[in-house]
Amino acid sequence: MGKKKVMVPADEVDFTTVKYQYEEIEAPHLTGTGLKLFVKVLEAPLIGSLIISKLKQKNKMIEMLRNTVIPEAPMFKPEFPPQVPETGVVPLHEGQRPEERVALALKSLPDYEPAKSLSADPSSPFRYWKIRDYAYAYRSKITTPSVVAERFIAAMDEFKHMKPPTPLLISYDPELVRKQAAASTRRFEEGCPISILDGVFMAIKDDIDCFPHPSKGGTTFFHEVRPVEEDAASVGRLRSCGVILVGKANMHELGLGTTGNNPNYGTARNPHAPERYTGGSSSGPAAIVASGLCSAALGTDGGGSVRIPSSLCGVVGLKSTYGRTDMSGSICDSGTVEIIGPITSNVEDAILVYAAILGSSTAERIALKPSLPSLPDLTSNESSRVSGSLRLGKYTEWFNDVFSPDISDKCEDVLNLLVENHGCKMVEIVIPELHEMRTAHIVSIGSESACGLNPDYEDGKKVKFTLDTRINLALFQSFSASDYVAAQCLRRRLMFYHMKIFEEVDVIVTPTTGMTAPVIPPAALSLGETDMQVTGNLMRFVVTANLLGFPAISVPIGYDKQGLPIGLQIIGRPWCEATILRLAAAVEELCCSPKKKPQQYYDILKGE
Repeated sequence: MGKKKVMVPADEVDFTTVKYQYEEIEAPHLTGTGLKLFVKVLEAPLIGSLIISKLKQKNKMIEMLRNTVIPEAPMFKPEFPPQVPETGVVPLHEGQRPEERVALALKSLPDYEPAKSLSADPSSPFRYWKIRDYAYAYRSKITTPSVVAERFIAAMDEFKHMKPPTPLLISYDPELVRKQAAASTRRFEEGCPISILDGVFMAIKDDIDCFPHPSKGGTTFFHEVRPVEEDAASVGRLRSCGVILVGKANMHELGLGTTGNNPNYGTARNPHAPERYTGGSSSGPAAIVASGLCSAALGTDGGGSVRIPSSLCGVVGLKSTYGRTDMSGSICDSGTVEIIGPITSNVEDAILVYAAILGSSTAERIALKPSLPSLPDLTSNESSRVSGSLRLGKYTEWFNDVFSPDISDKCEDVLNLLVENHGCKMVEIVIPELHEMRTAHIVSIGSESACGLNPDYEDGKKVKFTLDTRINLALFQSFSASDYVAAQCLRRRLMFYHMKIFEEVDVIVTPTTGMTAPVIPPAALSLGETDMQVTGNLMRFVVTANLLGFPAISVPIGYDKQGLPIGLQIIGRPWCEATILRLAAAVEELCCSPKKKPQQYYDILKGE
């Protein structure tokens, strides 16, 4: 008796009484032989179930999911009320061809200055080349896509023999790269490039189809049970713009981890500190962009998997509103928290790639009724006025819940600059039930993942999964139907709270991650690792956008005392990608102090 709890209806919750709960995750940190033994015990009859049950109890999951009456009806995928139209935008249309949308996106950007961008002065501070730099170099005959392709292939050969090994791509064929580059070079010679993206090099995460490459999802076998016959919708849109698709980028197996650890193909290394993780699960996409080898990459984001590695590797990661991009042709195409999004070295490149890949599936257009997509018009003084009118919501106790104060201090400095230089208004907010948010997210993504993977798991493929994937699946398979429904009831409550908050603010700002790049334990390279404390630190701020479907972006803003990149996250209202992109561009401009050149960096444009 006495276990039952009853939640107050969301519309009766008094925000002034909300107290922030610091997260304490109870779970072992294991690598090597200890991890192997733990998995063996966890998968044993009876005792395994008891261990899972105890862990869930310690982390208050049972109390929330089974002993609590949640008065709201379930929300099985994000449902958004109509939003106030954004101002100062360039409208797009999903019916336009990708190259037409990219042309409009190009017109939304400030004027390009080639002399400033392609400076030959060796004393110039480090900067990543932008997509427009490549386009100018090709049009001016400074170089060709074929020349850049040979530099890319040579760099990939160097990476292959690097110590420690740095496996960026899981599937890669130099001849396919040469063939695409030759076709692009001919188009430039004939004076008819398809778009500003023509001849630009991009990598595709291994859970997104890119024909003829297999999609393994970072496993050793998934391509055998799920053959690839055509490009994913987003990849096909990039290909139609003339993009050179270099191959399938490394990832945490099946996206079920936040570090990027992958014993199957080797673990991608952080270009800023090769002894550290990139973050995950889009580890390869972030690393290949941060190392200068690709202008952009596509990743998937179901629990921060685009934004976490972008933050840890010092690049930009965009998560669009749930349903804004067509997920067909990705391994995780039937969940309610995932999107496909771009990772780029700068905000303007994120705008260009986003313009190419956006477009809802027919089913999502009917179910979600998305507002028309738009981009920020960054060409006029009007943009500065619009930026200055933005209200930035900050939940201070949550904002400061980080592993190192370097992170929150650096983020705070940037917010102060936005207020001083642009006139943005800081608004203190409170967000109820963040602990419940994390529970609802893990139950949602876990149940949906288990549903898709169970047939192969039961068909004898269990032993082919990595050890940390098997731990995750053991947890996910323990969730009941009632647990899943309870999580969706929480989703509705949390959506109500955030819609109330968005009546007072335009965006919510947080650090992207609660820690910078963690060290890779040597024992984790061969067998993997489970460390839920690290996972909690990395995911603390990102799951809101996944569970509730909001757009969010991570922008690099500087470095901690160890020289490791820090990211600021901007979360927007549903369908308001233009707002977060505009603010991200302003943040990027404020943080234009010299960037640190990554330890592992290749200049494939100039061949240096």
